[in-house]
Amino acid sequence: MRNPKVVLGVLLVLAPSSPAFAAPEISGLVNAKTETRVVAGSLDHEVKALLATRPGPFWMGYAVPSKEKHQSCCWSSSDEGGCGGCRLEGDKGEGSFRMNRSGPLPLEPSSRIRVLLRAEDGRVSRVRTVSEDCALDAGGLSFVWIEGARAGDSVAFLSSLLGAGESDQRIGDGALSAIAFTDDPAADLALDRFVAADQPEHRRKQAAFWMGQARGAKGFATLSRLVGTDPSPRFREHVVFALTQSREAGAIDRIIEVAKHDESGHVRGQALFWLAQSASRRAPAAIQAALADDPEVEVKKKAVFALSQLPKDEGVPLLIRLAETHKSVEVRKQAMFWLGQSQDPRALQFFEQVLKR
Repeated sequence: MRNPKVVLGVLLVLAPSSPAFAAPEISGLVNAKTETRVVAGSLDHEVKALLATRPGPFWMGYAVPSKEKHQSCCWSSSDEGGCGGCRLEGDKGEGSFRMNRSGPLPLEPSSRIRVLLRAEDGRVSRVRTVSEDCALDAGGLSFVWIEGARAGDSVAFLSSLLGAGESDQRIGDGALSAIAFTDDPAADLALDRFVAADQPEHRRKQAAFWMGQARGAKGFATLSRLVGTDPSPRFREHVVFALTQSREAGAIDRIIEVAKHDESGHVRGQALFWLAQSASRRAPAAIQAALADDPEVEVKKKAVFALSQLPKDEGVPLLIRLAETHKSVEVRKQAMFWLGQSQDPRALQFFEQVLKR
């Protein structure tokens, strides 16, 4: 049986000032014409040198420490289960393949990530991030492994791909995720820049999402500030969603504060919706508080919808109580509507009782 572990580094190319460096063994790279380079100066200089001398499509990759133990890979849909690998080429370059392993599977995710760059016609056309133990199929293209990349240099290079204004959205999204998972203080500084008010809206939203998803306490602190001070209701609404991605203890508290106090009724309503999606035990009480106290009928309607998104054993009894007792006709109508959508036996029994009255 073919051993899936491939030695990445058939040819080692050293810059004049580079120290002697043994080619590393990189597991799981298949269907690739491989080469290894060692960073002599900066990562940016190394990548640009490769772009300038290789017009055809090819892949580059390097590894940096991950902010947290990170597992991102393509998984096989085989009934046998187990980790597959990512196809880098194809219609979308997002397919998976089955890969047998001769050794045991790793017990924990890798503490490093691989940043992969697809290059063509002198420019980077795609950025992908995978965990170090993810197998890769390069689709027969050349694959240059860059050894010795520093985390801070990676953040600086990836930031340069976004530029000062609008950029290719696919490249920008990939670069932001790679930055977010990099274990270096420069990553927090970069995301702070990309979430600023002078950035394109899509970039701000993506940066905010990754702050919640991957940047821990520092990301939460920035999101907590933004959701209270940013002038754009549309952006604050997205920051609420980003807060749902945070594992910090204060995230739910902050969303509840937004649901109570944001100046925009739409943002308050969206905060209620995301509370319902969060599976927090505090969500039902916060939603009922909005039904009792929020001054806007539209927010109350969104609160009713939020109740319909709770697990049925929680949401259906609360909707029945609203339909029976709430003083607002609009709220009662909304409760009846969402009870009808639930198809829950308790809702059907309630409707039967109403019809018999």
